[in-house]
Amino acid sequence: MAISMSTTTPSALFTSPIASPIKILKIPRVFWPWQKVKLGPMSVSPMGFGTWAWGNQLLWGYQESMDTELQQIFNLAVDNGINLFDTADSYGTGKLNGQSEKLLGRFIREFEGQTQVGDNIVIATKFAAYPWRLTPNQFVNACKSSLDRLEVEQIGIGQLHWSTANYAPLQERALWDGLVAMYDKGFVRAVGVSNYGPKQLLKIHDYLKERGVPLSSAQVQFSLLSMGEDQMEIKSICDSLGIRLISYSPLGLGMLTGKYTPTCNNLPRGPRSFLFRKILPGLEPLLISLKEISEKRGKSIPQVAINWCICKGTIPIPGVKSVKQAEDNLGALGWKLRPTELDQLEYAATQSPRKMLQNVFQTR
Repeated sequence: MAISMSTTTPSALFTSPIASPIKILKIPRVFWPWQKVKLGPMSVSPMGFGTWAWGNQLLWGYQESMDTELQQIFNLAVDNGINLFDTADSYGTGKLNGQSEKLLGRFIREFEGQTQVGDNIVIATKFAAYPWRLTPNQFVNACKSSLDRLEVEQIGIGQLHWSTANYAPLQERALWDGLVAMYDKGFVRAVGVSNYGPKQLLKIHDYLKERGVPLSSAQVQFSLLSMGEDQMEIKSICDSLGIRLISYSPLGLGMLTGKYTPTCNNLPRGPRSFLFRKILPGLEPLLISLKEISEKRGKSIPQVAINWCICKGTIPIPGVKSVKQAEDNLGALGWKLRPTELDQLEYAATQSPRKMLQNVFQTR
């Protein structure tokens, strides 16, 4: 699904619930986000927004009182040319089941602007490989449920959220056949995978190709904190096969924002606190380089970290849960790091002894 965008300069007006004056966001006229990149049969902005926090209470502290600001974030993004939004049917559980998808659907319907607001927005949603989804038809039904929550006729990219090869290999083929079925039925424009390692990525690519279904995207944790051998091999495979790599957690769950230091007392609560205490003490070389480049370029540290992902040819999908975060993330567009700066950052990353723990669901 998609929204029709104007090619004129956006006004990007929004009212923040925190600050009453109307703000105007201006993106540099160098690399406009509506100068799209190809993702399968679609054209998408070079950066998307992730919506994991739009329904997740445990990790991100979501409350329904946040919905007004989340809608402002969506409007701000669309006004500034962002047309890719990543979500999942597992973003929101219990009474909040499918909350992220529901919010996206509502925000699209209520967007104040062009009447054909849904025509160019690309929703990429992920379907969880729950143990009770054992047949292709059950997976197709999961897609239908997402369509209902989003209130759309077709999803942009239908993605397997993770592979079951490590613990339930017999379920894996049913999930692949489910992807084929939802594509053949026209429920999704393209298919993708998430958390697939190099070996499984090649296997599913070849299987789908035999069934006449192109694999359009592969979503993995990819950042200056996640550039190990497996991630770089995945990137190489994607480049060689024409698969677009979507990089989630480009800011390392917040560790690459510059907001946190090993000695600070304001670490995030919940599960992230454990990771931050384990990893932050070894990130000094990387954080120093990020700060040095950000100051020279007049950018923020998060903008530099996100821009690195763009320069590597991936589509980063930083998560956003405040207007301030969204505004800062948009500043990652309109410019590019120099080759010497890329080298400096990557060298600093290799000199930082601590690395992000990979998602336990990522296969080999």
